[in-house]
Amino acid sequence: MGITILFFFRFLCCCFFFYAQVFISIDAKCHPDDLKALKSFVDRLHTSVQGWDYGSSSDCCSWKGVTCSNPPALKFNDSNVFSRVVGLELPGERLRGNVSPSLGDLVKLKTLNLSDNFLTNSFPPNLFSLQNLEVVDISSNEFYGYAPLNITSPSITFLDISKNKLIGEVDPGFCHIAKQIQTLKLSSNRLHGKVLPAFGNCSFLEELSLASNFLSGDLPQDLFAMSKLKVLDLSDNGFSGELSFQLGNLSNLLYLDLSFNQFSRLLPDVFFNLRTLEQFAASSNNFTGVLPVSLGNSPSITTLSLDNNSFSGSIDVINCSAMVRLASLNLGSNHFIGQIGSLSSCSQLRVVNLGKNRLDGDFPESFKNLRSLSHISISRNGIRNLSAALTALQHCKNLTVLILTFNFHGEMMPTNLNFRFENTRLFVIANCRLTGSMPQWLSSSTKLQILDVSWNSLSGEIPSSIADLQYLFYLDLSNNSFSGSIPRSFTQFHSLVNLSNSLKGEIFEGFSFFSRRSQSAGRQYKQLLGFPPLVDLSYNELSGTIWPEFGNLKDLHVLDLSNNKLTGEIPSTVAKLMVLEFLDLSYNNLRGRIPSSLANLNFLSTFNVSYNHLEGPIPSAGQFHTFPNSCFVGNDGLCGFQTVACKEEFGPTNEEKAIGEDEDVDESLGSLMKVPLGVGAAVGFVSTAAVCFFSGMVFPRERKWEVQ
Repeated sequence: MGITILFFFRFLCCCFFFYAQVFISIDAKCHPDDLKALKSFVDRLHTSVQGWDYGSSSDCCSWKGVTCSNPPALKFNDSNVFSRVVGLELPGERLRGNVSPSLGDLVKLKTLNLSDNFLTNSFPPNLFSLQNLEVVDISSNEFYGYAPLNITSPSITFLDISKNKLIGEVDPGFCHIAKQIQTLKLSSNRLHGKVLPAFGNCSFLEELSLASNFLSGDLPQDLFAMSKLKVLDLSDNGFSGELSFQLGNLSNLLYLDLSFNQFSRLLPDVFFNLRTLEQFAASSNNFTGVLPVSLGNSPSITTLSLDNNSFSGSIDVINCSAMVRLASLNLGSNHFIGQIGSLSSCSQLRVVNLGKNRLDGDFPESFKNLRSLSHISISRNGIRNLSAALTALQHCKNLTVLILTFNFHGEMMPTNLNFRFENTRLFVIANCRLTGSMPQWLSSSTKLQILDVSWNSLSGEIPSSIADLQYLFYLDLSNNSFSGSIPRSFTQFHSLVNLSNSLKGEIFEGFSFFSRRSQSAGRQYKQLLGFPPLVDLSYNELSGTIWPEFGNLKDLHVLDLSNNKLTGEIPSTVAKLMVLEFLDLSYNNLRGRIPSSLANLNFLSTFNVSYNHLEGPIPSAGQFHTFPNSCFVGNDGLCGFQTVACKEEFGPTNEEKAIGEDEDVDESLGSLMKVPLGVGAAVGFVSTAAVCFFSGMVFPRERKWEVQ
């Protein structure tokens, strides 16, 4: 009985001391030195930290983003109970100002995350001498000065200083001390020069990103000694020379990006050793020769991007029976030859870019088996049989992007077949010199947003049913032989009346497009909504008048009706196109006056009405003072400061008088006068003059679609 009571007494004592310790821990506050360091940190900022009220609370452990350790075991009667700050994490808090060196006094700090803020000046180097520091993320700020790579913290495992303005060389000498580092991200800075040797001492490194800097020269050989490396990103630099066969030592690689450098000669045939490699990109280098056999037979690769090099040889080097996981293949802008039928065995393919090579032969029927295919470009090759291509590809129900430009030369546009591309959003079959008429089956492509059949030899009337495509906002039918009047339904394009109702913008996975609208200008696009809302019917044989209802297309940015046989007057309702940037009506048979209300188009940067039969004064307000004489030549009746002085006063036209009574037009245009000059003013006189000059030439404009 006595023994039982003794054990029970001891049990009660243990419970008492345990709960006493818990209560003491609850009352523990941050160490005075840590509190002082954090106060100095916030005092150096130009903004306050939400949730930090050190005026009324001295317990920094309760502040937002601050993590403290448990206090050490203390005696029951010890009132000096302090916790130490081990974590400071304030990502995306919109902090501005400088980082105080006082953070170096947080002697127990393990994690520091100040990423995605607006912090500036140099980063205090003394923080990298903290012996317990493990994780540092100061990415996406505005730090400048030398990159803080003089690291003496032996415990650091993660360092991300990417997306700043840091300079200096990449000196991995810190690997002698920081041997445990696993992740090192230095991308998107201003680092320069050669990468110095010593990476071989970072034997635990798994991720290294040096992308988007100004690094150059050969790669150090010990870079390939990091056998645990899984991610290596060297893209967008100036590295040069031949890629070492020691690349094969990186047997754990999952991701390798060498794009946008100056590497040359052959790719080393070492990919049999890279058994886990899933994504390999070497775009935009100077590689030559045939692809390594080991690369074309890699069973692990899912994404292969080798575009914009000088690779040659047969496309059959891609062995689909071995590359069973291949989902994205980008071989554009090379010198590959042969036929593409063998690729239809790569059953997982979603993205295929073979543009700008030397491929030929009939389009293979077997491509209908690529049921996952969503993006394909075969532009600028010598592939034949358009009917077979459309027949096969309509079975690819996930197809959203289809680029067939510069193929099928001189063939007939299929019109008698019921093709269905129900999910296609971008369809381009330009520069093929196709004959025949505009196919009605395009109207079944109900999700189409961009349609370009320019630079062909199509004739007949334009089907009015195209306007039924409710998501279409980019229509280019230029440089054909279409005749008849402009379909009145074109003034009711749903997406141009209200662009916000359009489909979500598609990302061009694996490649981007370069659309060249003239011999001197072009724009690159990586997603659908990057394209300007456009209607281009230029260089055809269209007749009739310009419908006043074109003013309904309030989201239209580009309207080109030049080089046709249009008659009548320029409708003043065009002034309702409040975001219009480009208007070309040159080389038609238009008569009457230039509506003075067009001067209210504040974003108009290009305007051309040359070679018509217009008369009266040229508007002098708004953007019109930036348009040179070349935009008005060939109209003997025009007058104004760009041409000859007007000899008489001209009142408003009858149409303008009528519209002046319409408050929907008059008041909206009047309010536009309060809008600051936008895109048009920024473009300025010089670019406008150049566009007018080139469009005024007799030579037809060149328009190309290139996939890069």
